[in-house]
Amino acid sequence: MTTYNQLAGYRVNYLSTDPTLNSGNEGQVWYNSTTGKLRSLVQIKSWAAGGNLGTARTLLAGAGTGTQTAGLGFGGYAPGDSNATEEYNGSSWTAGGNMATGRRALTGAGIQTSALAFGGATTVNLANTEEYDGSSWTSGGNLATARQTMGGAGTQTAGLAIGRYTSGGATGIQNITEEYNGTAWTAGGNLGTARYSMGAAGTQTVALAFGGGTPSNSAATEEYDGSAWTGGGNMGTARKYLSGCGTQTAALAFGGITTVSVANTEEYNGTSWTNSTNMTTARKELAGSGTTKAGLAFGGTTGAATAATEEFTSSIDVTTAAAWAAGGNLGTARRGLAGAGTQTAGLAIGGFTTANTDATEEYNGSAWTGGGNLGTTRRQLSGAGLQTAGLAFGGLTTVVSNATEEYDGSAWTGGGNLATAREKLGGCGLQTAGLGFGGETTVNVADTEEYDGSAWTGGGNMGTARRDFGGCGTQTAGLGFGGFTTTTSNATEEYNGTSWTAGGNLNTARYALAGVGTQTAGLGFGGYSTTTLANTEEYDGTSWTNSTSMTTARDNLDGAGTQTAGLAFGGYTGTNSNATEEFTGGSVTTTASILTTS
Repeated sequence: MTTYNQLAGYRVNYLSTDPTLNSGNEGQVWYNSTTGKLRSLVQIKSWAAGGNLGTARTLLAGAGTGTQTAGLGFGGYAPGDSNATEEYNGSSWTAGGNMATGRRALTGAGIQTSALAFGGATTVNLANTEEYDGSSWTSGGNLATARQTMGGAGTQTAGLAIGRYTSGGATGIQNITEEYNGTAWTAGGNLGTARYSMGAAGTQTVALAFGGGTPSNSAATEEYDGSAWTGGGNMGTARKYLSGCGTQTAALAFGGITTVSVANTEEYNGTSWTNSTNMTTARKELAGSGTTKAGLAFGGTTGAATAATEEFTSSIDVTTAAAWAAGGNLGTARRGLAGAGTQTAGLAIGGFTTANTDATEEYNGSAWTGGGNLGTTRRQLSGAGLQTAGLAFGGLTTVVSNATEEYDGSAWTGGGNLATAREKLGGCGLQTAGLGFGGETTVNVADTEEYDGSAWTGGGNMGTARRDFGGCGTQTAGLGFGGFTTTTSNATEEYNGTSWTAGGNLNTARYALAGVGTQTAGLGFGGYSTTTLANTEEYDGTSWTNSTSMTTARDNLDGAGTQTAGLAFGGYTGTNSNATEEFTGGSVTTTASILTTS
């Protein structure tokens, strides 16, 4: 008799408590003698809604080797042949550079910053090739054979065009393959089965083609080794106008049409296909990218062109998305205020109502109550520290201010003045170890000052003088990001207690935003670019990633807390706001499935 150890490579352990769960336990089975339950870790597979395309369209193409958080969609039919390009960041699509030739039924390869578009149709079939560099398209070498609805795989400098439909019914369906070297297309090995509108995955030398029309629906799978195609395992559902992603030994196929549009998803392991979780939206003529662990499906038609995007996840880990939720409103609606403290012990300081205010409010995790008033009424100041040990400095009265005040949880008292009076500056740290940087006197400044609980001393200047930016962190590990120089900025700088160095740029350039957290786990939210924003981004010490947007778009707000437990309050939406929102960071947990009970 075959044992589980022989089948899966794991022993069934006999344990009195469940083991510490992580991805390394996948496939493990154990018996818990205390609870009397047989348990295992198994994959959780699901499709979930992503942000919609800006333009609903069908017969579009995608950069197939792109990722779930860096997708690219281009061309298609909207109605009308489209030249639009859109870039996906894991939550939303934004416009990229337009293609030179609007077209439908084209094919793509590559990644978001290095993509390839080829073939397609307008009123005639096309041989045109275009290359994308992350912002604009330029012409590449034409296909030898003008065609539409083919499969595509590979990269911008090593692309693969598979099969074709030209015209003339079944006689226009052919088995030709072409290979791209970054300049020109040359002939590759022919498919065993002539077909069109198939799914494809992999690279130029290790590719996979599956499904399609012959013209009847096909379930055939073929594997390419860089010169010849050989047969692989058939799909469970024969279909055409499907999409796919992944590699030759780990591919994902989704959507398409049998006699109706389908949501079917299948996974390939290099030998055979198995059914997986279906998409939420049945559709054909869609595009995709990513992997079998993190796939992306977008566009297509459900009877009409759709903008729907779905994200596929296959993991034993359950990911909980980050989210903003409403908190208790400030007693005084205001903008240009300062913040300090934590999500459950926040401090809102000063700002502007119809005039400068000295109001201080304290947050307990659900509601704000009045605290002691500032000694100096002002707006556009900065804050640091805790609810019971706060720090307020700089700002604007009728002139720029150098005043510093310290809060003890009930009253403000004067501290040492800033050497440089200024407003719209950044701040972080503690009452006894504060950091003030940048801002505006009558011009933008790069000055940095450090506070020791009684006096400010000069630190290293920022690389870029600016105002109205986000700040967080500590005196020896500070972070400044965004703001306004002579233009709106996306620049990030990191402070090590002595000097500033460049960090990763924000995805969205903006000013009048807020920031909380640390240098290696920062949170930036709100602000203004050409409009007021709700955008939220998370920093990991190297780069920013887009996160869940606030419910209320606003600028000139402030906040408190951490990357996983943030607080946003006040600001300007067109009028002064009293809105408070609480941020909960995303989390990953590993859970065990109960196989049997006894």
